[in-house]
Formats: sequence, C-alpha cells, structure tokens
Amino acid sequence: MVQMIGVLVLATGLPRMFASIERGQHLDNSVMVLGYVIMRVALVFQWLRAAKQDPGRRRASLTYAATVSAAQVGWVVQIVVAFSTLGAVVLGCFLALIELTGPVIAERKDGGTPWHAHHIAERHSLFAIIALGEGVVGTVAALSAVVDQHGWTLDAALVGIAGTGLTFGMWWIYFLMPSAQILDRHRNRAAVWSGVQMLIVTSIVATGAGLHLAAYFLEGRAKISAVAAVLSVAVPALIFLGLLHALYAYLVRRLRALDAWLLITSSAVAMLAVIAAWLGVSVGACLVILMLAPAVTVVGYEVLGYRHQAAALADESRFEISESDSLGR
Repeated sequence: MVQMIGVLVLATGLPRMFASIERGQHLDNSVMVLGYVIMRVALVFQWLRAAKQDPGRRRASLTYAATVSAAQVGWVVQIVVAFSTLGAVVLGCFLALIELTGPVIAERKDGGTPWHAHHIAERHSLFAIIALGEGVVGTVAALSAVVDQHGWTLDAALVGIAGTGLTFGMWWIYFLMPSAQILDRHRNRAAVWSGVQMLIVTSIVATGAGLHLAAYFLEGRAKISAVAAVLSVAVPALIFLGLLHALYAYLVRRLRALDAWLLITSSAVAMLAVIAAWLGVSVGACLVILMLAPAVTVVGYEVLGYRHQAAALADESRFEISESDSLGR
C-alpha cells in the first residue's frame, strides 16, 4: 500500500518536472523523487522484516536494506538541492548504481536469498505483459485518431492491424527466451538478466508511447513529420529486439548465425518502414511494414530456432551431469 502511495506521488510530480525542463530552469523533480523515496523506504522495512524473521540470511537482508537506504539519502539531497538537468542525471545514475550493487553483494558474498527462478521469471513476464498493454492502448488511440478524422477507411484498418500485430509480435518474442530454465541452473546470471529486464520493459512502454505519438500525428496535433512519427515507434521496437537477442546470447552463452541473421533482417525491415515514410507512404502502411520486424524473428524461431534452443539446453544439461560426476569422483 505504501509503495502504491509512492507511485501516485511520483506520477503527480512528472508534469512539474517536464515543465521545469521546458522553461529552462533548474530541474524541479522534487515531488517525483519524493514519490520514489516513499516506494523505496517501504522496501527497506520489508528487508528489515526479513532480517528479523530469517536469522540464517540476516546478513544478506541487511545488505539489501543498507544499500537501498544509502541511495535514498542521495535522492533526498536531490529534493533539497536545486540541480541542473545534467547534474541530476549524473547523480541519479550514481545512485542507481548503488542500488544495483546491493543485490550483487548480497547474492554473491553475503549468502544470498532463496529466490525461486521460475517464480521470478514469471513475475517479470507479467510485468512485461502489463507494459505491452500500453501498446494496445496506443493502438486504440491511433485507430481512434484515424476514424475520427476520416471514418472507417483502409488507413484505419492498417493502423489497427499494425498496432495489434506489433504488440503481439513483441509479446511472442519475449516468451521465446528460456529465462526460467537458465536461471534455475545458473543463478549467477540473474543480476545481468534482471537489469536488462528493466530496459526491455522500458522499450516496450516506449513503443506504446510511440504509437500514441503516431496517433497525435494522424490527428494533426503533433507538429512533426511522418518520418519522425514512424521513428517514434521503430526506434524503441528495434531496441527491444536488440536487447532480447543480446540477453538470449548471454543466457545460453552462444551466438548462432541464425540469431544474427534474424536480428539483421528484423532491423532491415524496421528501417524499410522508415524509408517508406520518407518516400511519402502513409503512416498506417509504414506501421504495417514495421509490424513485420518482430514477425521475422517469430517465423525464424518457429521454423529453425526452437531446435537450436533445445540443443543448447540439452548441452547445458549434459555439461552439468558430467561436472557433477567429476565432482563426485
């Protein structure tokens, strides 16, 4: 409940922060940061509860509580002191690094916590699904913009198909990754995996925001070019694809030619959508082209990729068995 209150405070501070950037004054992010601090202080109390109720893992729990608390001191400084935008970003990155260091120390040097790999993977996947909902909302906004302006036309149908197809293509690709299986066998890869998960969710939300911006363009409310409207969707979608391919290679510890070709081809399709917008093709048609970018990876995986993944997981199992036998002897 306290964390949700923090979210509400953070959300109310966002317009104020962007208004200060627009005016060119010092960065006024005090309300937004206050909301974040409220969220994290609630987490500190949870770790203190864990330290009390699980003596065997007290040290790891206190490490989590200490690093989160130390970072909040820095965030409170941001509330009190007026920073420039650049100064606030630099300090924010440093404080984020402190918070990300805590799990590494706690899990690797202080005994760790008994987290369940399949449960953690499922929690992150549900968060990704919630973020993908932003893509559906963006599609509705874009579709409504076309219908309000021109009624039900071919462009309206194209926008609806493109937004929905892009969102579900990203959903399909996300669940191709064998996160739970790998993390169950290699718990030391969780730190990188969870960090990249935050970036993946960010790219998903940014894609939905891009669809919103495309809707504003179709309504005539956004004073940008068609190329910029398509780029607002294509860039985060490409980042999403790149992050997933990179994380997949990190988890299975191998990069096959097929994976490289799928990423290159998907990127080429996305760039084709941007070129089409530059050549004067309608934004709706360009979004349909962009929709095919994740579809390339989906088809490639269903035809050949799943066999490579199965072989990689089988190799991991054989390596673990041979390693166990060696240790036994």
